[in-house]
Amino acid sequence: MRKIVEVLRLHHEGDRSHREIARVVGTSPTTVGEILRRARQCGLAYPVPAGMSEAGLEALLYAPTAPSSQKRPEPDWPAVHRELRRKGVTLDLLWQEFKAEHPDGYRYSSFCDHYRRWVGRLSVSMRQTHAPGEKLFIDYAGPTVEVIDPMTGEIHRAAIFVAVLGASNYTYCEATWSQSLPDWIGSHVRTLAYLGGVPALLVPDNLKSGVTTACFYDPELNPTYRDLARHYGTAVLPARPRRPKDKAKAEGGVLVVERWVLARLRHQRFFSLGELNRAIAELMSDLNTRAFKKLPGCRQSAFAELDRPALRPLPATRYEFAEWKVAKVGIDYHVEVVGHYYSVPYRFAREKIDVRLTATTVELFHRGARIASHVRTDLRGRHTTVDAHMTPAHQAVQGWSAPRLIEWAERIGPYAKAVVQSLLHQRHHPQQAFRACLGILRLGKSVGDDRLEAACERAVAIGATSYSSLKSILKNGLDKRVASAPAQANLPLDHANVRGPGYYH
Repeated sequence: MRKIVEVLRLHHEGDRSHREIARVVGTSPTTVGEILRRARQCGLAYPVPAGMSEAGLEALLYAPTAPSSQKRPEPDWPAVHRELRRKGVTLDLLWQEFKAEHPDGYRYSSFCDHYRRWVGRLSVSMRQTHAPGEKLFIDYAGPTVEVIDPMTGEIHRAAIFVAVLGASNYTYCEATWSQSLPDWIGSHVRTLAYLGGVPALLVPDNLKSGVTTACFYDPELNPTYRDLARHYGTAVLPARPRRPKDKAKAEGGVLVVERWVLARLRHQRFFSLGELNRAIAELMSDLNTRAFKKLPGCRQSAFAELDRPALRPLPATRYEFAEWKVAKVGIDYHVEVVGHYYSVPYRFAREKIDVRLTATTVELFHRGARIASHVRTDLRGRHTTVDAHMTPAHQAVQGWSAPRLIEWAERIGPYAKAVVQSLLHQRHHPQQAFRACLGILRLGKSVGDDRLEAACERAVAIGATSYSSLKSILKNGLDKRVASAPAQANLPLDHANVRGPGYYH
């Protein structure tokens, strides 16, 4: 009950201030002033009329106002929610536009309150806000799909790649044989081609194919994945370990794909990966055109309105899959890549370099700058050398030269010298044999020069002077075996089956 009578009494009889009255009746000075103002408006004097209860007095002072005959216009809250996803759009801007169209509409504070109450009725996933064209969330679904080999009946399990755009929830998925690096990169290339543009950020989970070392603060990306991002002009922002909310869109997209795509394929049998992907594509089209439950439109319409205009254009060429490795240049200024040797400029001998390996080319980089490029070849143990990488003024690479190697071999013995000279003359460029010669001569440090000389003698005898042959001879102790006795020069000619020289006259 309001202490209206006490307020009137203290004001008229006690001539008290509003603050003093508030302290006595236990209310605020503002409430005291409001009671006295309402009493003056309705002509209520003190003392109050006899027989008037406090409830009647309250009804007199706080009579309900007549409801407005004109209802205020209600904003289109789904449209407001959709517009807020656009970059730079704020509630204040949307309220001003609404107020310009409906001058008798909500004031700004009421506009914000009503919008927040409307958003509170949406699901948690829908309440997230993402700028159009900003993030593409990427993950693999947990379930796999069986693919039967029609020739052998063997069952292979295909992984399901899922990508979801943040603003529109536009979803792409496909089946691949594995989650390995080539399949991971290939799925990214096909996803961006399907979208027709490139988002500002790629947000993957910490899959080994994408993130070499997962870290809460500074994750280390796979070099090939970083190369793909550089080619498309985007950036990779991996989700933090044990922070599923960082990729909530991907988690939601995976759940939707499992329920609306994979669950519908559970009774079908597939005999090739292409057949499976065609079935997935049909269901993905249905999923992206299925109407939202609590928002207008569908994923495809939201993509066309929000994400598609904000995506960056695709580069002129697709990304070509490339693997990266770190290698060290040998003294012969060649780098071993998958068993083949490729040359670099001589000044990079003994340096560590980065190797970019594609299906057709081998590119060599030193501190980010490309120093050589070769056509890839699968011939193992052979050399690919560019003449421009050698100069007449610098034949002795890092102090090594053919005369120096021959001199070292001569100190071991004549057969070691013969082996080194044979290797140097087998190659178009003697520098191509430096590595093999050095390897052979260094064998003497582990087995001794005497054994090495004996092994070289045997290698010369059987015509196998390569490094691998010398190493095998030493490993199997063939250098220690006594040579077999020479073949018998004169054969007995008194055997009945021997025709003799006279037979041929």
